[in-house]
Amino acid sequence: MRLANHERDAMDLRTTPVHLGPGSRAKPVEGFTWDPEVLQAYSAAVAADGAEGRMVMIFDGDGLGDHWESHPAGDELVVCLSGSVTVTRDVDGVPDRVLLGPGEATINPAGVWHVVDMEGPTSILAITATLGTDHRPRTDTRPTECAGTPSPEEAP
Repeated sequence: MRLANHERDAMDLRTTPVHLGPGSRAKPVEGFTWDPEVLQAYSAAVAADGAEGRMVMIFDGDGLGDHWESHPAGDELVVCLSGSVTVTRDVDGVPDRVLLGPGEATINPAGVWHVVDMEGPTSILAITATLGTDHRPRTDTRPTECAGTPSPEEAP
C-alpha cells in the first residue's frame, strides 16, 4: 500500500480509494485492501492528517451489511450511485432509517453507529473520516462488541 503523488490515469474507486488530506490534497491509495496489515499501513501513512483526512471509495454490493461502523473523527457522506440502499443509524437505541435511490445522499454524523443494507445490486460512494473508525459485527439490530479494527493510534 502506498499513497501516490501524481496519478494522471483513470482510477477505479472500487479498487483504488483516494485519500483527501489537508491543503486540498488528493492521493490515490495504491494497493489498498481490507486486510488488517494494509489498514494499519494506511492509518500510519495518513495519521498526520488527523481528523481532516478522508477516504473516498465506491462500494458495490447486494444484501445486508455484515457490520456496524462508527467514525468518531467526523461525518461520513454516503451517496447512492445505482440501486437502492438503506442506511440505519442507532440513535440512542432507536433505529433511524434512511432509504436512498440513485443520486440521493445522507450524512452519518460523527460517532453515530450505522449499518448499510443494499437492496439488489447497488453501488454507493462513501466519503469517510477514517481516523479511529470502529467496526462491530452485526449480530443483532444494534451494535454490540468491538471487532478490534485497528486505529491510527494502534498502527506501527
